[in-house]
Formats: sequence, structure tokens, C-alpha cells
Amino acid sequence: MRHLITSLVVVGFSSLYAQTSSPLEIELQLFTTNTNGPVDIANAGDGRLFVVEQNTADIEIYDLTGAHLGQFIDLSGVVNTSGNERGLLGMAFHPDYSNNGKFYVNYTAGSSPGDTHIAEYTVTSDPNVADPASEVIILDIDQDFSNHNGGCIQFGPDGYLYIGMGDGGSGGDPNDRSQNPQSYLGKMLRINVPGNGTYTVPADNPFVDDDSTLDEIWALGVRNPWKFSFDRITGDLWIADVGQGSWEEVDFQSGTSTGGENWGWRCYEGNAAYNTSGCSSMSDYDFPIAQHSHSGGENWCSITGGYVYRGVEFESMLGKYFYTDYCAGGIKSIEPDGFGDWIYEDPNTQGTFGYTTFGEDNLGEMYIAHHGNNAIYKLVDPCDDFNPQINLLGSELQCDIGDNFWWYLEGNIIAGANSANYTPTTDGLYYCVSEDSSGCAKETNAMNIVACFYGVLGCNDTTADNYDSLATVDDGSCSYPVVPNCAADFDGNLIIDTGDLLEFLTYFGMLCD
Repeated sequence: MRHLITSLVVVGFSSLYAQTSSPLEIELQLFTTNTNGPVDIANAGDGRLFVVEQNTADIEIYDLTGAHLGQFIDLSGVVNTSGNERGLLGMAFHPDYSNNGKFYVNYTAGSSPGDTHIAEYTVTSDPNVADPASEVIILDIDQDFSNHNGGCIQFGPDGYLYIGMGDGGSGGDPNDRSQNPQSYLGKMLRINVPGNGTYTVPADNPFVDDDSTLDEIWALGVRNPWKFSFDRITGDLWIADVGQGSWEEVDFQSGTSTGGENWGWRCYEGNAAYNTSGCSSMSDYDFPIAQHSHSGGENWCSITGGYVYRGVEFESMLGKYFYTDYCAGGIKSIEPDGFGDWIYEDPNTQGTFGYTTFGEDNLGEMYIAHHGNNAIYKLVDPCDDFNPQINLLGSELQCDIGDNFWWYLEGNIIAGANSANYTPTTDGLYYCVSEDSSGCAKETNAMNIVACFYGVLGCNDTTADNYDSLATVDDGSCSYPVVPNCAADFDGNLIIDTGDLLEFLTYFGMLCD
């Protein structure tokens, strides 16, 4: 018996349908327009968002409706506010903030180029006001030039503070800092901050027993890890590393890693060789899970990393890492496919120039800030509950929900195929874009038609032993129960048809079936 042979594959396509290029659609819902050069968004484990403003060197507080609650702290007296890549760049709340009131900021200080300061501060008795006089600088790192300062700091699931340091600036890492194990520049650092104005090195840092490498180093070979984050469920580390002139990259470190990765800069930019003088074998480096070109239509220039969505409002977004680019705009996502590879999607292609940071609230909902128009937006999927699927019904493919339909074969639209059902006429990978009455449009799962017939061959006689309810074309394979219909003499010659089986069994002693 032969049937349509199919396999189900979940994929994301760049289709020709104008309204979607992904099974996921992200819209940006305006949260506030009241900021001034936002470069970081943090939460203290409650219903507030803290927005770091770069050039004015202050932190402002908003509730989750977007209402402004006031200024948390003004650091303009200590921060180098001369602009470009300098200024107040990042903040992180201590894991025990609710008890000790400690938080940390990353800023550039002093005259040009401006050293990197990691400083500890304390909140006052008013939970919406911190004390600028409480500053204790716990780490001071010299900078070679005014750019590539990094700026992102995050507490990992292990309770330690991670610091992303750029390579010192200029272009091409002229002082070869990223591959120098005796320099903090071009590294991911990991320290323990107990909340008393000091820090220690965790005993399990990867190089604590290696005299050739600074103990604080967690990983090497980054160029300018402007934004990185941890998956709050898996502990995975996602690093968006700004490229030189050709490639932007996303680096991934599993939550089970013990550190020590080398992401390759300046030997490699993305997967491409950049300056391999003095570099070791390519196999000694770690490479990105995604890279984006400065040319070829992508036109990226400075990647802005985000978070893995772990919120409660949008099921369709769960487990996806979202990121963007300062120049190209638009939002992309990555998630593991469960088989050691990755699924890449383009849930929003309408972004504009100027996105600088993402952020999470205490519930895991996600936000994005725009440096140019001083706005913050919330990421939402207005079509979260609209999830069309295709199924195989006999010889037809059927899209289960929607009002308008567009069928595709191998990513190309099928002319005139605009109903809920479609009968394949050739082998290939099929999917449908379905749109509902509210304008939500999504791609379905994909179905790979491996062997296609103009119908399903099989036995379609309902009285047969092997009747197939899916068969639409009888192939002569029906088989039936053994029903006696004749008696024979002892020579095997047919004598008479009968309906009285018992009489002839008794009389002749044998049966012809």
C-alpha cells in the first residue's frame, strides 16, 4: 500500500510574502519617550525599570506602565561625558540588593581617553534615590583610546559579576590587547563582589592557576562586547561582539562551560581571518553562531545584543534570543533547534537606525531603547495566539486556520494557490502563509513531500480486510474473508453453488472456496 510519504520540519523562511518572513512577528509597543541617550535598561527584581543615560550620566526610574518615578542617581560629577563611546555605560544590581542595597555601574572617567571604572554604590532609605557619595571604585582599567570601552556588566546565575571589556580602541586592535593574557582589554572578566567595596577572584576562574594569564579573565578574544546577557533559565551566556569593518557576530557560551574560550579577535573577525600574524591554529579559537555582514544588503555596523525571552506574556517568543544592529535596525532571533544547530528568524524587519540596548523587567518581558529618538519600546507579539499549522488530509495539504492563504514550494510562491487546501503535484518542501481577519500573518510549519502521487493508492472497498480510509484511488490490493460459495465432488468438479453450507459439508465432506 502506497501513501504520501511526509516528514514534518519546523523552519523559518525568508518568503516573498510582504507581511512576514518568519513564523514570529514582533512589534514595538511604545513604553516612554522621556529618556535622554539611553544605553542600558536594568531591573532590581521589582516592578521598576532603571534606564542608564549615557551623556547626562544619570539613571532614571520608570514603573512598568512607563510612568517616570524620578532620578535614581546623577553621576555627572565623575563620568567623562565628552560623548562618542564614552560616558555612563552600564549598571547591574547585586543579587542580594533587596538586603544590602548595593549596585554597580560601568563608566569612563577622567580626561581622554578615559579609564574604565567599575564602581559600587548604595541606595538611600528612599528606594528611588541612591547616594552618589557612596561610590567605591572596585576596578580601574586603563584605556588606550577613547572607543571600544565595552560597558556592559551583568551578574551571572553563579552570583559573580561579569564585565565585558573592549580591545582598547582605535581600529584593528593595534596594541594586540585581545590576545594578550596580561591585559584586561578585549576580555570577558569574572569577579566576586561581596558588597563591601572590594572584589575577589572566584576560585574556579579558568586561569587562576596560570601565571601567564590574569586571574580575572573568564574568556579572551573579543573586540567590543557592547552587550551580553545570561539566559535566566539555562545560564547560557550570549555575547554580541561589535566587528571591525566586515562582520558583526553573536558568540554563545553554554551554561555548563567552565570558561577559557577564545573568540578569536584580532586573528579573526567573525569566521573570516583578519590579522593572523602571531596567531595559533584556527582550531584553537571559538567561533560565532551567527554573523552579519557590513555589505551585501545587510549593511550592519554595530551589533546590539539582547536577551533570551523568558517572559510570561508571549508564548511564541519563549526561548528565543533577540538582537539587532545600530545601523541596520530590525530585530532578529536565534534559538537552538534541539539537534545541535540553530533556528534563525527575522521577526521584525522594520527597525530604524539607533537601537542601543535591550532590557528585561522582573517578569522577563523585554524592552529596547532607541538612542536617536530617546524612546523605549516593549517587544510584543500581537499575533501570539494565531498559530496556523498544515496537516495532511488524504492527498491534500490543509492550513487549519485563517482567512487568506498563500502556498509556497521550496520558498517560492505558488501562483493561484490561495485556498486553505492544496494538492501537491510534485516533490518538495511546502508551507503556507495564513492571514486572519485582524491582519496577523504567519508561516505554518513545513511539510516535506518526499513521494507525491495524484491521490493515495490503496484498497478503498469498505468490505475488504485491508480497507484504507485514506485511500482515494483503488490499486487492486483488496483482500477479503474466506466465504464458502461452492461444493465439489470427490473429483474436484464444481457441482452446485449453495448457501446451505452445513448440508453440503455433511454430504460431500469437502468444500471449494
